Order: sequence, then structure tokens, then C-alpha cells
Amino acid sequence: MIASRRKYSIFLLAGFLTASWTDTAQAAVNLFSQKTDASEFEQWWRGITLAGRIDGGIMANPARPDNGINFGDFIGDHANQAQLNQFALTLSRAIDTTKDDYSFGFTLEASYGSDSRYYHLLGISDRALNARYQIIPAQAHVDAHLPWFTKLGIDMHAGILQAPMGPEAFDPTARPFYTFSYTGQYSVPFEHVGMMATIHVTPMIDVLTGIDTGNQTTFGHNDNNDAPAGYAGVALNNLAGGKLTITELSRFGPEDARFALGGAANHDMRFWNDLMAVYQVTPTVKVTGEFNYLHDDGLRADTYSFVSYLSWDFAKNLTFNYRGEIYRDNTGLMVVNFLSDQGYMNGIAGRNAPTESAPPTTYGDMSLGVTYRTPLSKDLGFFAIRPEVRFDRSLNGTSPFNDGRNTGMFTFGGDAMIGF
Repeated sequence: MIASRRKYSIFLLAGFLTASWTDTAQAAVNLFSQKTDASEFEQWWRGITLAGRIDGGIMANPARPDNGINFGDFIGDHANQAQLNQFALTLSRAIDTTKDDYSFGFTLEASYGSDSRYYHLLGISDRALNARYQIIPAQAHVDAHLPWFTKLGIDMHAGILQAPMGPEAFDPTARPFYTFSYTGQYSVPFEHVGMMATIHVTPMIDVLTGIDTGNQTTFGHNDNNDAPAGYAGVALNNLAGGKLTITELSRFGPEDARFALGGAANHDMRFWNDLMAVYQVTPTVKVTGEFNYLHDDGLRADTYSFVSYLSWDFAKNLTFNYRGEIYRDNTGLMVVNFLSDQGYMNGIAGRNAPTESAPPTTYGDMSLGVTYRTPLSKDLGFFAIRPEVRFDRSLNGTSPFNDGRNTGMFTFGGDAMIGF
């Protein structure tokens, strides 16, 4: 009964957002049809930007696992092997979220590299290539700022969207380390086809909501089940004199594959809950804390975790980064490494995939690193390098690392980036 009510609520939300987006599209048509000053359209056109980035890295493992896998690591999964993680191009036009008027934009981003193995959408790009380096539409959405509901308006995004939960992003420039936390890999979603909306209630309060087909799925037979999923949350901004931001975001809906669970996949719910606080201690020091809890009815699985971050701009172009995490996988079903290049997406679809897993484990990990970033020229691009040292350990005596031989794992490496 509870699941039915939530599913009904999701469909109501879908209807609201669809109607809103239809009105938005008509408003855009009316807005452009009313323009008589060519300079206004020229100004909009000049707001379009083309940017690119290249990111590559390596995580060395002195234990040299026989299967060549750094367990618990997606991005740097191949031990002692350098790889091209991303070659991305982004064409975009940002919306103006501050104006009391309509503002329209878009984002189109394609990415090629080893990271793409984990960010496909079923039915769009997951079968395009079967090598380590693959290609994805990382983003393809239309955006609008609308003067509706409140004085500050609403921001809407529709299309292929990066999932908004947690502090670690697909774009390597938007996260502090080359590698991800366990939480950022196993307890938050990656990519969606759907709509997201941010309602700016006051300068302090934003309401967050959304509807989509599911994590990394699309429509029809390219959805791993026949039910939608959605977001609901709130962001509190400008607290503590503008130094503190708190965001709570929850996600709910069936996420398991019908090929694995049959008809139960359409109503067995998964609940993702993420609470994040960011505090700017001084102009050069920032701390972040993240609490996360995930429950899956179909798998009867739970994870819960806490991740802490610290960044310190201790010199020009240099930032010290720290990350510490405690992550509990209650069943051993969530922390899994996929041993083939298409294994992860086969797992999303419910198809067979070779994997490496561990028994129920409480994981601890700590990463230390320094980011050096400098402009390539006065107006164009940047170069960055991020050396990283990472320690992973089982806190309850299991041996998940290095082919199941060790309770701990030491890796070091990092990545280098060029932006243009």
C-alpha cells in the first residue's frame, strides 16, 4: 500500500512537471516570436560556449592483485595501468537564475574514455562500444528559469541529466579527488532521463523535486523495470552568515531489473537518502560532511555511511584535500567490482556479468591529495594535476581486497587534466 501511494505520488508529480514544461516551451516560443530587437537574440546567441577537457590517471597498487582490479574503485579500477578517463566536449548556454524574467538555455555534452563504462543509459549508448574506452551522451538537456510560483522563480531541466545527489560528480573538476568514495559509487545514482526542478522559495530555502525513468535507464524495453522514480528534497542556503549550506535529497522508486526479480521489480522500492552540509570556515578552508542511507526492498539490502571532506587553499594554485569515510554494506550485494568492460551496464539491465564481491563489510577509507591548477593562458583553459594517496580497510575483519587476500589496500597515483 505504501509503495502504491508513492507510485501514485510520482505520477502526480510527473503530470505537474509535464504540464509545467509544456507551458515553458510555449513561453519560449512566445518570447522569441515577440522579439523585434535583433540584438537581444544576438546577445542570447553569444552566451553559447564550447568547452572541453581531457582527464587521465592511474592508481598504482603495490600488492599487484592477480585479476588486476583495485577492489572498491570504479574510476581507477585497473591497478597499475594508466588510462584516458575522459575526453569531453560541452556545448552550453547557461540560464540566468537571478533575473525576474524568463531565461532559456541548454547543455550538450559527449564524453569518450574509460569512465563512460559506468555512466551509460540503457538503450542509448550501452551497446555502442565494448572496449575499455567507450562514448556516452553525458548530458543533453534544455534548461529554463521561470518567474513562477515565487518571487525568485523556478529552475527546470529536462532531458539527459547528471544525477544531483552527493558532492562527487562525473566532471573531475567538480570533485576533490581522482577516485570516488564508496558512497559516491554505490549509494547515489549516476544518470537519468527525466526532469528536475528547483523552486526558490526564499533566498534561504530551495525545494528540490524531479521525475525520471530510473537510474541509467530510458523508456520501454530499455527500462530495467516498468516504473518511474523521483526526487524530493530541500536546500538551506546562506546559513551562518552565508558560510553554511545544507542539502537533504531523497530518491524513491523501483530500481532493480525485472530480468533478475521478475514482476516484483516494478514495486520493490529503493530509497536513497543523502544529507550534505558545506561550511566555509575561512576564505581558504572548507569542510563538507555527508550522511547517506540506502535501502532496497527487492535485494533486502542496506548501506549507510558518513563521509568527511576538507579542502585548504594553502598557496597560490595549490589545494590540500582530505577525505575520510566509514561505509557499511550490510549484505555484501552493493560493493561490487565488474570484471568486464560492459559488466556494469549488464548488471543494471539484469543480465549476467562477471563480478568480484565481498561478504558484509564495514569499509573505512582515507584519501589525501594536493591539487595544482593553473591557467594555460590569460583567457583560455587550465592545466591541473592531482596526486593522491589512498588507504582502504575492512573494519570488521573481512578480506575484500587484492583477490580476497587482504583486509586492507594501499593505492597511490592521481590524474592530470587539461581544460580548454
